[in-house]
Amino acid sequence: MWTIVKQIVRTGILTEPAPAQDDALHLQADRIQREILDVLGQALTVRQVDAGSCNGCELEIHALNNPYYNLEGLGIRFVASPRHADLLLVTGPVSRHMEEALRRTYGATPEPRLVVAVGDCGCSGGIFGESYASCGQVANVIPVDVAVPGCPPPPLEILRGILTAVRRGRTSAFGNGSIATTG
Repeated sequence: MWTIVKQIVRTGILTEPAPAQDDALHLQADRIQREILDVLGQALTVRQVDAGSCNGCELEIHALNNPYYNLEGLGIRFVASPRHADLLLVTGPVSRHMEEALRRTYGATPEPRLVVAVGDCGCSGGIFGESYASCGQVANVIPVDVAVPGCPPPPLEILRGILTAVRRGRTSAFGNGSIATTG
């Protein structure tokens, strides 16, 4: 044990320093939160659906909830039920086993609903494409509003995709407050 303690003292701390505080980031976060409230009138709720991914995109989505990105601080939270969701965040090529479940999840999400396909597999089918076991891209099964490419896309790009979907939802809103989905 003393050998390990000596090595720790000799080596020191090998972590990178925390990022500097950026006041512009706080102003941007306030603007984003106001924009979400203007569009939806409430916090944005997201249901994440893994339609057959390798979990690389899920790791990046989970990073959005850490203190660095602070997704909840922007008024965006994940929910367990599609019945409480405003937006579906779908990852992976849609496997044949998940096809019906994804359709039901989409149907259970109340209008106005938005769909963001995350990762190369969700956007184009990735290396899996369409086959006996895969339906390919998410758009082959349900309408997609925004696609976020990358294998896996970084958390900031996923956040940009979510915000793009919200902005498109605002611009395509009808007089009664509903959002038209593309597809």
